[in-house]
Amino acid sequence: MSFGKFRSGNNSKELLFNELLSKINKEKIPRHVAIIMDGNGRWAKLRGLPRVMGHRYGVEALREIIQTSSDLGIQYLTLYAFSTENWKRPASEVNALMNLLVEFLRKEIGELHQNGVKINVLGDITLLPDEARKEVLYSTDLTKNNTGLQVNIALNYGSRAEIIRGVKAIVKDCMEKNISVDDINEALFSQYLYTKGIPDPDLLIRTSGECRLSNFLLYQIAYTELYFTDASLLWPDFDKVSFIKVLLEYQRRDRRYGGISAGEEE
Repeated sequence: MSFGKFRSGNNSKELLFNELLSKINKEKIPRHVAIIMDGNGRWAKLRGLPRVMGHRYGVEALREIIQTSSDLGIQYLTLYAFSTENWKRPASEVNALMNLLVEFLRKEIGELHQNGVKINVLGDITLLPDEARKEVLYSTDLTKNNTGLQVNIALNYGSRAEIIRGVKAIVKDCMEKNISVDDINEALFSQYLYTKGIPDPDLLIRTSGECRLSNFLLYQIAYTELYFTDASLLWPDFDKVSFIKVLLEYQRRDRRYGGISAGEEE
């Protein structure tokens, strides 16, 4: 496993990263990590900058986390990029976010494709602006056969809407006698979600100190380990050192899935 191909940054950061990396148990790397990238606006406000600049610096953080995830051998990285509720934001900010999405994909898709990254989208992209939708479709089509890290970008995504969409599809299939009511179980229901074929997240991270899920992957995170950073760590400042620290905390946890630990008496 190589951790050098994407690396950049100052020497002190690299030394700390390598020190923390040496403590990682390669056998306990999470298969699927989900991230709520929160705090871009607050980051900009603290610096007297327009909110859009926070989102722009947030893209830089995103690039580093994608690269690090790929190097670590994480198989799925799911990013909450734009929710169904984000349309309520000022039109100028929504337009800036869509423009940043287009800019990121155009600038990075070549290297991502070269490194075997697969781009996948969760959500209803039919409502995206034409340019953004076309860029997303191009990126997903270009990388569809890649076998490296799968980056799931949640765009115009809301978990409640996803669940209702799944229920409607199941009802339709029942009415058309493609399935029977007795066929419906957790495994079948999962096939009607945007995350069809994707294992549930092992770890969900939210930056900025907010301790809520904000309508993200509500069905899929039933047994996911949750990690909320403190309020001082906003998304633009979440780098690979921060990421490794969270992964080390994840590896210290005992995932019991409703059972008990080995050797633990009831």
